[in-house]
Amino acid sequence: MCTYFSPGVYKPVEFWQLEDQTPHATKKHHGSSVFTLKEMEDATCSFSDEHMVGKGGFGRVYRGTLRSGEVVAIKKMELPPFKEAQGEREFRVEVDILSRLSHPNLVSLIGYCADGKHRFLVYEYLQNGNLQDHLNGIGEVKMDWPLRLKVAHGAARGLAFLHSSSAVGIPIVHRDFKSTNILLNANFDAKISDFGLAKLMPEGQETYLTARVLGTFGYFDPQYTSTGKLTLQSDVYAFGVVLLELLTGRRAVDLSQGPSDQNLVLQVRHIMNDWKKLRKVIDPELNRSSYTRESIATFANLASRCVRIESSERPSMIECVNELQMIRYTNSRALGMPLHTFKIVK
Repeated sequence: MCTYFSPGVYKPVEFWQLEDQTPHATKKHHGSSVFTLKEMEDATCSFSDEHMVGKGGFGRVYRGTLRSGEVVAIKKMELPPFKEAQGEREFRVEVDILSRLSHPNLVSLIGYCADGKHRFLVYEYLQNGNLQDHLNGIGEVKMDWPLRLKVAHGAARGLAFLHSSSAVGIPIVHRDFKSTNILLNANFDAKISDFGLAKLMPEGQETYLTARVLGTFGYFDPQYTSTGKLTLQSDVYAFGVVLLELLTGRRAVDLSQGPSDQNLVLQVRHIMNDWKKLRKVIDPELNRSSYTRESIATFANLASRCVRIESSERPSMIECVNELQMIRYTNSRALGMPLHTFKIVK
């Protein structure tokens, strides 16, 4: 039988402050909870397979239950020895940043565990998993066009918040935005996760020169990979890749395809403004009655601008938010669907 726990409370911002992160960012008014290894074991029935809900290069994710009855997601970091230093750094960055952020489209950090060499992150539990699984048919719900527009709009709002400086006083670059890092709650509200590679931009600067290019293949900003210069527009490029995934239902990189068809951006970027060719790459799982030609074409145009090679030619995330809101509005109106409150963000 599992036992449950009541966490201690700890304000981690000062403790986790990294040397190369800005000290000027404002603190969150409440701290994150800090847990022991025993408490993590109790929450997951000793990390039983029945509680495991996902795994990746970082380790495994378990569904856990707090003593209060709240269901949470517990990320157990399991890295090979040669990656331990990087893993520790990413762990601290995630705690440091998420402890100070609060937005409906960002995953909430409930607490963490740093017990000896053991590292865990405890998040709100999001019932519908990640976006990529749904697009690839793993999720139980088929995503129609209005639902995909809702997810795109929510994710755009989350990134716009990070880029706006309103979060911690200066812009934040996520640096690893992708469809597996867009989690979905019971209402399919999008929440951005995994902030281990996030970077607080130097105050007053629009670029940051990195020693290493970090992120995920298929979502890399070409200018970032060629110059090492990280900008807010690097996230915009990755966002454009996700828009293409939503439109086509295909993966950003599919190694099962031939060499010329493995990279989604290279495969479809040149046809985004050609309707005859564009309609051939629309996800066949989409119900034709759920979208208009205008909404698809406008969405594709936005995606094509986000993935332009020159970063200066890409839209800002606020522009993406407003364009996606308009696409949702016009698509719903044309199909006679219920209209929700419509507000342009400035």
